[in-house]
Amino acid sequence: MKFTLKHTDPHSKARAGEMITDHGKIETPIFMPVGTVASVKGVHQKELKEEINPDIILGNTYHLYLRPKTQILEKAGGLHKFMGWDRNILTDSGGYQVYSLSENRKIKEEGVKFKSHIDGSYHTFTPESVMEIQRIIGADIIMAFDECTPYPCDYKYAQRSMHMTHRWLERCIKHLETLPYKYDYSQSFFPIVQGSTYKDLRRQSAEYIAGVGAEGNAIGGLSVGEPADEMYAMTEVVCEILPEDKPRYLMGVGTPINILENIALGIDMFDCVMPTRNARNGMLFTAHGTINIKNKKWEDDFSPIDDMAITFVDTEYSKAYLRHLFAANEYLGKQIATIHNLGFYLWLTRAARKHILAGDFTEWKNKMVKQMDKRL
Repeated sequence: MKFTLKHTDPHSKARAGEMITDHGKIETPIFMPVGTVASVKGVHQKELKEEINPDIILGNTYHLYLRPKTQILEKAGGLHKFMGWDRNILTDSGGYQVYSLSENRKIKEEGVKFKSHIDGSYHTFTPESVMEIQRIIGADIIMAFDECTPYPCDYKYAQRSMHMTHRWLERCIKHLETLPYKYDYSQSFFPIVQGSTYKDLRRQSAEYIAGVGAEGNAIGGLSVGEPADEMYAMTEVVCEILPEDKPRYLMGVGTPINILENIALGIDMFDCVMPTRNARNGMLFTAHGTINIKNKKWEDDFSPIDDMAITFVDTEYSKAYLRHLFAANEYLGKQIATIHNLGFYLWLTRAARKHILAGDFTEWKNKMVKQMDKRL
């Protein structure tokens, strides 16, 4: 992977860059739609490519390991071929999903034993096995195995967890060196900064991760319930340390406002289930604020879903029609809302990039944050 920093905003730390992998170009900052189980929920790949048009999507190692299972993916020739996606894919390490199974897992130095949410069977993830699984899945960017700490988190626990994440990282790197690529393209490896919401731990972890010299770096353990101000404070601390010539990925973040504020702090890559999950519940994100399309006020509003005309659904359908679909429990309503929300997230990061290149990002960002912080 090659990363080129194109421009930095003069009034913030916002960056416009370009990543080149064997599956093509990724312009940053970028939002990655989440394709948990080899699909971006509710969206056909054709619509994903033609309407939302992301350079990269995300797959979940934990979910893909359990279903369809790695042997199926290997027989298919990897996740790209299995799901019919010829652009970039990033896979997480499964660390966050294991964290979310707090009642059904045991964490030890060797790895994590967990109970499948599908059939109750027991499995173990180790740094070594997770590297093997991600080789088989075949994403362009793969992540180190880490422990994601909860919020709030005791300082001593956060410290112990951070050091274990660093030890696991060394095991990941050592094992990756023994594993050839499975398919006819290369993979890039990103380690993950941890440390909860403690600045000194975040500094230690960022320095350790920076010293590894990986092709890119990620920040984990945020957007797990902490106030936004604490998230921004941790991001700022870490971005001061992580190398400028490598992409920075903030995992699992977040709202449109979170994304713009973190771009201003120097983040390049984002993912989050919020645009798809909220869409299925009737919550639409727009440049003017959020809309609960199930509210009665939209019953006879025949204006377009969004006057920004981000995707075809924004001009093809009215708010009244979309509200009707939700009232009738018609799945098409969830699909239309999902296409809109993902389109909006991609539009937002691409607009941010344009304003970074133009040199007026900060002014535009401040205006957008004010506009989007409304319920319509």
